[in-house]
Amino acid sequence: MARSRSVLILFAGLILCLGLWGACRQDAEAHNKKEYLDSLSVGISQIIDPTTGTANERAVQELTELSESRNPQTEEESDLVMVDVQVAMNVRAEATEESDKVGVLYKDCGGRILERKDGWTRLKSGDLIGWASDEYLLFGEEAESMADDVGNLIVTIETEILRVRTDPSTDAEVVGLLTGDDELEIIEFIDDDWISVDYEGETRYVSSEYVDVNFHIDEGETLAAIKKREEEERQAKLTANRGAVIVGGDDLRLLAALIYCEAGSETSNGKLAVGAVVMNRVRSGAYPNTISGVIFASGQFTPALNGKVARVYTNGNIPESCYEAAQAAINGETNVGGATHFRRAGNHDGLLIDNQVFW
Repeated sequence: MARSRSVLILFAGLILCLGLWGACRQDAEAHNKKEYLDSLSVGISQIIDPTTGTANERAVQELTELSESRNPQTEEESDLVMVDVQVAMNVRAEATEESDKVGVLYKDCGGRILERKDGWTRLKSGDLIGWASDEYLLFGEEAESMADDVGNLIVTIETEILRVRTDPSTDAEVVGLLTGDDELEIIEFIDDDWISVDYEGETRYVSSEYVDVNFHIDEGETLAAIKKREEEERQAKLTANRGAVIVGGDDLRLLAALIYCEAGSETSNGKLAVGAVVMNRVRSGAYPNTISGVIFASGQFTPALNGKVARVYTNGNIPESCYEAAQAAINGETNVGGATHFRRAGNHDGLLIDNQVFW
């Protein structure tokens, strides 16, 4: 009997312990659940509340990175601007039609964007700085496309003797030697070390280490430059009136010099075509109205820019065929219609004559 009572007491104690353990476990679970919900609440609030700290910043950063990975930014737009007119446009001191005129941008001119606002662009083109209406300008890819068409590569030889080779290698045969007085017409950049050039009608190669290449686009004129040019032309006309034969002879010789530099190895058709382009520009309102003005205008003809035309004009060593082409062009003959541009064949559509295309 005593043994049965002891068993009952032990069993009752076990039940009590189990009850107490269960209660403690429920309290602990409730406490842990509350802590979990509290932490979850804080985490959510840190994401949706813009006044919280690091969690929000981290979430925003992750969202930004995800957005950028899905929508990568396009390449920054070029600051190049080109003129889209048939003749010329005015450049003003301020972004308004009523503002003072500070200069002129001609057909095919370009420059760099300085500022844009309210449909106007402040630009720099040569020495000219001012505001031009966006209505007559091209930007971005359109501007770059036009620049490729009308721009010129100006090449300066930076060594006493530049070797012209059959292939882009220092082991290749040397087929010619050029000096700083010679003109280079680039075809393309082969790599960082070699440039292909047009040499006596053949594709040859020179080391890029010994030449400096700059891409040049026609530039606008300030009012001061325009006044100076017009005064020089007025004086030239006065001189012509006193001795038309002398002035006419100078013009003929200058045009012949340019034809020799641009088409000396071409046929008579190629020479006439170059002379006709010059005369078409003289007759056009988009360019200066004299032969010298056209030839020496900024960015027009590479041999004029690098000084070769002046040297040929001075030494007078010009073939008779170039004089004949110049005289024919001055007389109004043309085999290119009203074309005002030309370049080496292969990179522009137009009328092909010998190794050059005209448009």
